Amino acid sequence: NPERISMPDMDIDFADDRRDEVIRYVAEKYGHDRVAHIITFGTLGAKAAIRDVGRVLGMTYADVDRIAKLVPAFPLNITLDDAYQKSPPLAEMVKTQTNVKELWDIARTLEGCTRHASVHASAVVISDDALDEHIPLYKDPKRPELITGFAMGPIEKLGLLKMDFLGLRTLTVLANTVALIRDSRGVAIDLDTLPLDDAKTYALLTDARTFGVFQLESGGMRDALRGLKPSSLEDVIAMVSLYRPGPMELIPDFIARKHGRAKITYEHPAMQKFTQGTYGIMVYQEQIMQIASEMAGFTMGEADTLRRAMGKKDRELMAKQRDKFLAGCAEKGTAAAKAERVWELMEKFAGYGFNKSHAAAYALVAYQTAYFKANYPVEFMAALLTSEMGDTDKIVKYIDECRAMDLRVQPPDVNVSAVQFSVAGDTIRFGLAAIKNVGEAAMESILATRKQDGPFKSLEDFCARVDLRLVNRRVLESLIKAGAFDSLGLPRAHLMAGVDTALETGQRQQREKAEGQASFFDLLPTPVAAPKAEPIALVAEWDSDQRLEFEKEVLGFYISGHPLARYASMVESFGITSTSEIAAKSAGARVLLFGQVAALKETATKSGSRMAFVTLEDMVGTVEVTVFPEPFKAAAEHLRGRQPVLVRGRIDDADKGRVVLADDIRPLEAALAADGRGAVKSSSEPNAVRVRIRPAGDPRESIAALRTICGNHPGPVPVFVHLLLPAQEVVVRTRGLAVDAAPDLVAELNERFGDGAVTVDHA
Repeated sequence: NPERISMPDMDIDFADDRRDEVIRYVAEKYGHDRVAHIITFGTLGAKAAIRDVGRVLGMTYADVDRIAKLVPAFPLNITLDDAYQKSPPLAEMVKTQTNVKELWDIARTLEGCTRHASVHASAVVISDDALDEHIPLYKDPKRPELITGFAMGPIEKLGLLKMDFLGLRTLTVLANTVALIRDSRGVAIDLDTLPLDDAKTYALLTDARTFGVFQLESGGMRDALRGLKPSSLEDVIAMVSLYRPGPMELIPDFIARKHGRAKITYEHPAMQKFTQGTYGIMVYQEQIMQIASEMAGFTMGEADTLRRAMGKKDRELMAKQRDKFLAGCAEKGTAAAKAERVWELMEKFAGYGFNKSHAAAYALVAYQTAYFKANYPVEFMAALLTSEMGDTDKIVKYIDECRAMDLRVQPPDVNVSAVQFSVAGDTIRFGLAAIKNVGEAAMESILATRKQDGPFKSLEDFCARVDLRLVNRRVLESLIKAGAFDSLGLPRAHLMAGVDTALETGQRQQREKAEGQASFFDLLPTPVAAPKAEPIALVAEWDSDQRLEFEKEVLGFYISGHPLARYASMVESFGITSTSEIAAKSAGARVLLFGQVAALKETATKSGSRMAFVTLEDMVGTVEVTVFPEPFKAAAEHLRGRQPVLVRGRIDDADKGRVVLADDIRPLEAALAADGRGAVKSSSEPNAVRVRIRPAGDPRESIAALRTICGNHPGPVPVFVHLLLPAQEVVVRTRGLAVDAAPDLVAELNERFGDGAVTVDHA
C-alpha cells in the first residue's frame, strides 16, 4: 500500500533451530553497525514494587512475601490501588501497621517506574546507514550483538524498520519430516509445491484428527472443524481467523451459512463482492478496507487509517471516520440508512477482524502439517515427538495419538536408535536423547562406535567398545531402565545385576589395549576360545509396576504400558474428564478425574490446618489439584500412596494455568464399592438418566448441547438419549458419558430441552 503512513509490521517466522542463523545473515549482509536488537524496559508492577521496596527498607523476606501474596493474582496487570480495594486483609494491614503503611506509600510512588532493561524476544531493527547516526545504542556485556537504547515506540516513530524474526517450532517439525521422508522412503518433497486439494488432508480435517496439527489441535477447534467440514484452504484460513476470543461467536453462523442451513444476506453489492468467500461475514481487516474503498471512495491510505482506528478502538478518530464514510457513501448514491447499517457491521467486526495475509500464512502451515499427518504419518509423528522431547505431557499425548493411528512406538535401542526419534517402516523408534542422564558426549560415543564396528552383541561387548570415560555407570543404568538393551534378549533386571562386572571387564580390556598389551590368545597361530567369565545366574525380570516406574524415572513417562491401563474399563462409565480435556472446560466447570498422585506438597494454612497441592497423573498427562483442609483431612492417607484415586472438583484459573479445586477424593476401590461393583448398591440410588429430545433442525446441535451439560456434571450414572423423531422414538445409550444425577443437572437439562424432558431411574 504506497499510501500507508506508518512503516509496515514485518513478522517473519523461521524454524526455531535456525533463527540465530538468520540474524547473523542480516548483520553480515547489511553491516553489524546497522542491525540491532531492540531494548525493552521492565517496569515495577504491584507485587514487584512491594518486594523491592520491602527489601530496601530492611523488612524480612517472610514479612514482605506475606504482604505481596495478598495482592490478587487477577487481573495480571492489577495496580496497587485496585489491590487495596479488592483485598480486605491487605487494606487492613496498611491501615493498622505503620511499617506496612510506609512500604505501601513508597511502593505506590514507584509503581510503573522502569526497573531494568532487557531485550525484546524477536524484534530486530535494520537501518540503511549506521544506527548511531539516528539512535543511542546499548551494549550488554553478556551479549555480543548491538542493542538499541530506544524501545519499540520511539523506534517506530523515527521511521526505522522493525522486523520480528520469530522462531516457530512447527517449521522445524516440517523440515525434519521432509528429511525423514527422504531418508526412509527416498522421496524428495518440496513444501512449496504440495497439492492444496489433497482429499486425504481434508478428510483428516473433517474428522478432526488434528492432534499435532498446527493451530488446529485444541478441543474447541476440533469441534469447529467437525461442523465446518473444510473443503478448501480458504476454509482453513477463515477458521484460523475466527477461532479467537470475540469472533468465536460467529463460528456457528459461519458453519450454518457454508452448509446452506442459514440464509446469506448482503447489505450492499460491495458486501457481496468482498465477503462472498466468507459467506457474507466480515472476517478479515482487508475486507473492511475494500468495502470502505468501494462504497465510500476511500483511498487505500484512508482505508488503512480506518482499519487502525477500528482495531485500536480510537473513539475520537472513529467518529471522524464515520462522518467521512457516510459522506462518501452519500456521494456514491447509497441511502443513508443502508450506509449506517454497513458502518455498524464494519465497526462490530473490525474490532476483532484478523489480517488475512497473516491468517493465510498460518493456515498454509496448518495445511502442510495436516498433509504430512494424512500422507506420511510415521515420519510426521516422529518429527513431532522430536520437537516436544522436553515436554513430558505432550510426549504422552502424542504417543497415545500414535497408538490410535496404529503406529508402533518402540523404546530406545543402542543398536537401532539415533539421537532423535527415527523411523523404520511403520515403527517410530525413541531417540537416545530422550533418556535422562545420557549426555550428548555419551550419545556420540555410542553412535560412533556402532557405526564403526557394527551392532553391540552383549552388555560386555558394549562396555568393551564404548568410551567408558563418557559412558559411566549412571549412563549404563539409565539405558537399561529405558529398555535400550532389550534387543540383546536378556531381562532388564539381569542386565542391571551385571553392570559392575561388565564395567570392570570393559575397563580392563580398554586399559590393556591402551597400554599396548596383547593377551596370550592373541599370539597363538590358530584361534583358541578364550576362557569365559563365570556367568551370572539369570535374574528374574522386574514386575510390571517396577519396570514402568524405571521407565518413568529415565524417560519422564511410561512407554511399554501404563500402571492405570488395567483400570480403564472399570472407570469407563464414570464420565471421567481426562487431563487433556481440562483446557477446553470453562472456569467453574465440575469434573471427575481419575489418576494417581505424581507429586504431593503439604503445607499449613494461617489457622494451622493442613492442606496440599497435588500433581495428579492420568494416562495422557498431569494436572495440578489444590486440596483444601476439609477434603485433605479425609483423603490425606490416600494422597500419600500410589493407589489410583477419583477426584471430584471444579476448574479454577490460577497464575500458571488451570488447576482443579478438589471437593472429594477417594480411592478407586471405595468408589467402585459405592457404585455397586464392590458392594450392593442402595435401592434408592439412581441407575439411569433419560433425556427426551425433540430436535428442531439438526439433531447434532441438540446432542452437542447435551454432551456439554452432562460433561459439567460427571459421575457414575449412565445417560440414555430418547430422540423423538416425527415417525419414531430412537433410544441410544451414550458411550463414555456418565453423570452425577443431582437436582442441578436435572434442572439444567429441563431448562435446555423443555420441562419434563428428564427422568431419573432408580434401582
